[in-house]
Amino acid sequence: MKVDPIISLKDVKSIKKLLVESPRDRLLFVMGINTGLRVQDLLALKVSDLMYRKVGDRVTIRERKTNKENVFIVNKEIKQALDAHLQTADHKEEHYLFKSRKGFNAPLSTYAVTKMVKRWCAAVNLKGNYGAHTLRKTWTYHQRKTFGVSWEVLAKRLNHSSPAVTRAYLGIQEEEIETVLLENWL
Repeated sequence: MKVDPIISLKDVKSIKKLLVESPRDRLLFVMGINTGLRVQDLLALKVSDLMYRKVGDRVTIRERKTNKENVFIVNKEIKQALDAHLQTADHKEEHYLFKSRKGFNAPLSTYAVTKMVKRWCAAVNLKGNYGAHTLRKTWTYHQRKTFGVSWEVLAKRLNHSSPAVTRAYLGIQEEEIETVLLENWL
């Protein structure tokens, strides 16, 4: 199923505010929209992967889908959310960072994250299709639209095998195409 990015920064902020009382879920949301990693790669992280990291530290992972290495950098927002999460309970280094409440040291499932993202989006009255992949698509959308990052850089960051795959992530809206057709002339 095709999912949508969260386009409005106001909605992104509303979800962060909504999750203040749920540090694990807030960390998941913050990492998803700040790293562009696939949810399955976030869920594979252990406490030891981040416990002693500082702002600016690089974290290297091996993507489950592609088996390629990928890197993300701990930014200020990730660090704040991480610290809040690690203060909430007894986190052993060998535990999953996003531990499920159902099993002993089992991570959340992608299905569980999909349900969570749908619930968060509904809580801030978003209309559309949302799921676990919304986090990655939100990162991609805002890198392009808000920060002006080129699609070539995004394709490399996302470890996509072809430009066609990246284009599906860019979240190009019909209104953008119409604006180009209306305003850009020689």
